[in-house]
Amino acid sequence: MKDLKEFNIPFVGLKEGSHLFEYQIGKTFFEAFQFDEFNSANVKADITFTKKSTLIELAFNISGTVNVPCDITNELFDLPINGNLDLVVKFGHEFNDEHDEILILPHEAYQVNVAQYIYELIVLSTPSKRVHPNVADGTMQSDALRKLEELRINEEKTVEEESTDPRWDKLKDLLTDK
Repeated sequence: MKDLKEFNIPFVGLKEGSHLFEYQIGKTFFEAFQFDEFNSANVKADITFTKKSTLIELAFNISGTVNVPCDITNELFDLPINGNLDLVVKFGHEFNDEHDEILILPHEAYQVNVAQYIYELIVLSTPSKRVHPNVADGTMQSDALRKLEELRINEEKTVEEESTDPRWDKLKDLLTDK
């Protein structure tokens, strides 16, 4: 986290009102958090910083792509992600970040670090099941998909192959006689 000083927003010198901060997030950002699930990242984070007399409002907006392996074929692809987060910063006697949408900073604080919130927003905006777009539309051709198709159990054959008890067949005939 030492390399993330650029994500400190000093709010003491800012005038009241709305300010925009923009960050370009890449692979090195995630290395600082020791997160290695993304092969690469190209995410733009926009933060609308609204300073008021007694509190600060932060509106995070992320959009971009992360390069991840497909859960089905293990092929790498760029997964588009988008996300939003609203955070209210209040001032109190001691630091408290127990609530998801409220951050309490000590009265003597002069800056807020937004790196952790950007990191969590990107990671939580990534779906848990990552499927290559070509797999979803059926145009993907890979060895893994061919093997899965080969090993797939054909449901129609299993229904036909199951032999039924003749006693139940007689009961079924009663239902069709209506």
